[in-house]
Amino acid sequence: MAGIMRKLADFYARCLRAESGAAAVEFALVLPIMLMVYVGTLEASTLIMMDRKVQSVAGAVGDLVARADEEISAGQMQDYFRAASGIMTPYPSDNVLQVVTAVNVASDGTTEVVWTRQYLNGAYSGSTPHTVGDEFPLPQEMIDISRDRMVIAAEASFTYRPLLGIVFDTPINLYRSSFFLPRFGGDIDLAP
Repeated sequence: MAGIMRKLADFYARCLRAESGAAAVEFALVLPIMLMVYVGTLEASTLIMMDRKVQSVAGAVGDLVARADEEISAGQMQDYFRAASGIMTPYPSDNVLQVVTAVNVASDGTTEVVWTRQYLNGAYSGSTPHTVGDEFPLPQEMIDISRDRMVIAAEASFTYRPLLGIVFDTPINLYRSSFFLPRFGGDIDLAP
């Protein structure tokens, strides 16, 4: 019996001293975590880049419209929407909803939609989330600096679908807005 116990003790001691294969086991344990971090970083960086592009789309189209002198034509609006869509390159811009709304701010701080247009999937339309004559939810800071003036509100939204869907697989709605005062003062009318 003592011989069996000695052999077991020797075997146990050899197992504790053996280091061959330990690195492979450790790597096998760490590899899934490393891959998840890598894929998660890829997804997160793409999401952040798409959010920045959506912000740039809203800013670009709003800035272009705010540069108009008293009047802007429907053709110019469509060109501005198409130009802003190019910002999404190399990603598809088909599902980017762009909305430009002219808002009058009264001296008492109330807002009113004067005109509004949208661009989605290459289609230019007057049917937008906003209705002419309704209030527009401007930030209080924008209302404070634009009393008795017009504000050009540009909005862009996009639903981001994860590339691989491994770390997270639910679509994320991205929305950005930008506000501009007309560069030449006065109001900007939309010609038919």
